[in-house]
Amino acid sequence: MNDSRFPELSSKQIQNLSKLGVEEHFNEPTRIFSLGDYQYDFFVVLKGKILVTDAGDHSNIIAEHTKGQFSGDSGMLSNRRALFNATTTSDTNLLRITPENLKTAISTYSDISDVLLNAFLLRDETVLKDFEGGIKVFGKSDSNNTYTIRDFMEKNHIWHTFVDVEKSEVSLELLEQFNLDTTDFPILIDSDGRVAVNPSIKNLAKYTGVLMDFEDEIFDVLVIGAGPAGLAASVYAASEGLSVVTIDCNAPGGQAGKSSKIENYLGFPTGISGGDLANKAYIQAQKFGCKISIPHKAEKFEYNGDYYLVTVSNSNIIKTRTIVAATGAKYQRLPAKNLSKFDGIGVYYSATGMHAAQCKDSDIGVVGGGNSAGQAALFLSDFASKVYIILRGDDLGAKMSDYLVQRIIACENIEVLLNTSVTELKGNTQLESLLIKSKNGKEEEKNITNLFTFIGAKPSTDWLNNLVETDEKGFICTGNSISSESIANSEAFKNRLPYNFETSTCGFFAVGDVRKGSVKRVASAVGEGSVVVSEIHSYLSLRRDN
Repeated sequence: MNDSRFPELSSKQIQNLSKLGVEEHFNEPTRIFSLGDYQYDFFVVLKGKILVTDAGDHSNIIAEHTKGQFSGDSGMLSNRRALFNATTTSDTNLLRITPENLKTAISTYSDISDVLLNAFLLRDETVLKDFEGGIKVFGKSDSNNTYTIRDFMEKNHIWHTFVDVEKSEVSLELLEQFNLDTTDFPILIDSDGRVAVNPSIKNLAKYTGVLMDFEDEIFDVLVIGAGPAGLAASVYAASEGLSVVTIDCNAPGGQAGKSSKIENYLGFPTGISGGDLANKAYIQAQKFGCKISIPHKAEKFEYNGDYYLVTVSNSNIIKTRTIVAATGAKYQRLPAKNLSKFDGIGVYYSATGMHAAQCKDSDIGVVGGGNSAGQAALFLSDFASKVYIILRGDDLGAKMSDYLVQRIIACENIEVLLNTSVTELKGNTQLESLLIKSKNGKEEEKNITNLFTFIGAKPSTDWLNNLVETDEKGFICTGNSISSESIANSEAFKNRLPYNFETSTCGFFAVGDVRKGSVKRVASAVGEGSVVVSEIHSYLSLRRDN
């Protein structure tokens, strides 16, 4: 039976790839790339084999690439490090292709693109789900610093293994070996034995290749935010030949990335998790040449009359002719006593596999009445003993899709508490219980040890510093919603009106949940992200004509 992770390229496909590479012969076993390498080359086997081996045990063969097969994974499309070692056998012929030429091949030959990307995605999935390895994260399950690092790695699909130091004897030996103590956690150790003590997210992102530097060039489009709207804009703009760079301060996916299962998105009849949808779009954008860097946050804007100079966190400056704001909205914090004490150690704003494992056989609470809350409750019900959906209103179906409401009603271990709010969180080092209050004033304590909150979307526009017009709630005004006063005060709009997704600042667009009047759904965000590209083309064409 053929394994889709290791397909054989046809002779015609190899012939086309040979135009972009060089053939090399290896008489003796030779290492062609090593774990941790950046920008490592892509290889097609013409004769002999490539052996992919474990970092710690070079005799442990993870995979064999034989004639017609190829090395690599989706990390080759960005700047991520190699996850394994690769060595040829004796008397082997390989076709070597650089990462840049690999991207050219993927954009030029659709049949090759399909085979490679499908295999890359399956290989990534196998590594993340079936292999224990990658970066080892040693820490305490009740540590906020440890949670922050694990959450970043989980959402950015960085291969890692968590070791709870309170349950592992190995951690004590580790402390002695590296002359560390319990105050040093979390500790990260890569497969080559390099140690990082409580690293910053920036340093972790740079080491793994998620964070990148930018060339001194002027991009056509800077997309700020890598949720569904931002990723859609990235894919469509890059696929139409525009030079695109996309940044995000956290991870691909936005709020949708926190959804455990989306079942009403067109084309996925069995559903797809927000994380998987975001990761596929992330790879798709890079397939067309989009450069994506995380974490970056826009901090300062200048316009020199020709292009924007955007200063982003980590002191990078990006030059761009247009900007697309797609920073979405974020969940508001519960107005409950002691909430901040349990952030990351009992209170969470997404529901992933990492969270599910720690909810096993316990009682949990989900606050909110939207689709994200419903999806989280159903997902976690497979692991928790009891799931309480806590809702201030009196109608579960007011903001939640009917298919989710019906499943929640049918689920035996989910209980919906209507007209109820969380007033206080209790516990010493970890969350132990909640104090909840009903509309009639009755208070009750529930032994809930994990609380997931999905309430009130607030636009992520604090970074704008009044650069564009927003409404009273902070959502960005575009097109017809821009005030006549702002249009009258703009030199750029003397001879034309703003485009539908253009803001009060010319060449600055907004799409998705951050935009005033947008429909807060994944499909709508993707639609806006794709449509805005036609307006960007019109704007750039207008600029060239002038």
